[in-house]
Amino acid sequence: MDFQIALLLGQDGIVNGAVYGLMALALVLVFSVTRVIFIPQGEFVAFGALTMVMLQAGHTPGTLWLLLGLAAAVLVVDAWRWKNGVGVNWMSTLFWCVALPVVAAVLVLVVRPTSMWAQTLATLVLLVPLGPLLYRLVFRPLADASSLMLLIVSVALHGVLVGLGLLFFGAEGSRTPPFSEARFELGSMMISGQSLVVLGTTLALVLVLFVFFERSMVGKALRATAINRVGARLMGIPTDLSGDLSFALAALIGAISGLLIAPLTTVYYDTGFLIGLKGFVAAIVGGLASYPLALLGALLVGQLESFSSFWASAYKEVLVFTLIIPVLWWRSLRSRHVEDEE
Repeated sequence: MDFQIALLLGQDGIVNGAVYGLMALALVLVFSVTRVIFIPQGEFVAFGALTMVMLQAGHTPGTLWLLLGLAAAVLVVDAWRWKNGVGVNWMSTLFWCVALPVVAAVLVLVVRPTSMWAQTLATLVLLVPLGPLLYRLVFRPLADASSLMLLIVSVALHGVLVGLGLLFFGAEGSRTPPFSEARFELGSMMISGQSLVVLGTTLALVLVLFVFFERSMVGKALRATAINRVGARLMGIPTDLSGDLSFALAALIGAISGLLIAPLTTVYYDTGFLIGLKGFVAAIVGGLASYPLALLGALLVGQLESFSSFWASAYKEVLVFTLIIPVLWWRSLRSRHVEDEE
């Protein structure tokens, strides 16, 4: 390996690490607020990329019918809960189940966007409500269940979404045109404009999330829910709405990640699972609690994957996932046992 190859591998590792960092941030956010290890996080990546492909081809994406079906199901469930005397926040229900699905349907079926940026907006409007709707339909009824039960349900949901992805998009992979076709020469290394778009978007999202959690009342409420759910509820914070918001942010991050990687690699209906797992490895480095450590873990995963593909391409996935073993061993030595009820 010469210096030129090392630079190319390092660049590839940074770009991949940026995407894994977004996955890790979403996983840490969802777990800290709801205790759910959200295995289907990667499906938002695949759905985002392939929804964009179908919009560019002039077809109606299957994610629209998934969104409308989930919205109808959640409306029925909330109406049943209200009929049985359970309090329902109808304003948030109408927002997630009526307003956004109607906007998405109008964008896809009536407006039929043709420009790339309009198609990007339509994709995000289609994908973001899926997060809160899945939370309300699948995880909110199990809010008091054990972490193991939530994990089992999350794995089952992943299987369902992968099957729906195959039904909606087929088994063939697709790519989208890059957001930037520019190329820059830095010394002897060529840098593509799409790589800079990935890095710039990741940095912007990280900064926006930092400001959101540090400066806004809603962000502080999410942090309070993550630290102590019962205490946050006693202080008047609606923890159910915190779950809605955390899943919405996770869906937004996943959809943006899919849009970013679609020009760089061929995306299949099940591509998101592997990306989500690598994001999970990065999140484990951060202990499923620290956002900065999760980002550093993502860069480590990206570099390890990139250089492993050069030295031992047949074992690169093994080497990446093996990273989780020493991290768990080290954390097991530094942590004390805590019962799930605590």
